[in-house]
Amino acid sequence: MDLEYKLCRIRRTTINELDRYVKHHFRHACQSLLAVATMLSMACGAANAASDSKPYDDRLLRLSEVLGAIHYLRELCGANEGQYWRDRMRDLMDAEGSSALRRAKLTRAFNQGYRSYSRTYNTCSPSAQTAITRFLSEGSDLSDGLLKAYPN
Repeated sequence: MDLEYKLCRIRRTTINELDRYVKHHFRHACQSLLAVATMLSMACGAANAASDSKPYDDRLLRLSEVLGAIHYLRELCGANEGQYWRDRMRDLMDAEGSSALRRAKLTRAFNQGYRSYSRTYNTCSPSAQTAITRFLSEGSDLSDGLLKAYPN
């Protein structure tokens, strides 16, 4: 069963069922990504001491932006998750923010995602719900792609 089919099925469920699905599947993807990021940081530590950039930075920054957008939109739509998505971002920063510059870049991307959607959406509309679904899918794809490209 592919993710798009699952997400279409989820749209027809209640908000509570969506909340459980999101927390379970995205948490698993984030935990896996964090494990890979930690291994990559350790493996690349000495090799990249002079350079702060990593080959997967573009995807990692996009994932940070997606987390920021999800954090704003889920709260807007009454998910009552508190700081769940911000905490996932903090976990990502703990694993990947090896320097002040990297942490600043990741933070900037998260805040950009949050701010751009706070300017676009003031209420939880069907369009906002669709954006949430798309961001969850994109976040999952980014996580899976990073895991496949950098397995250890």
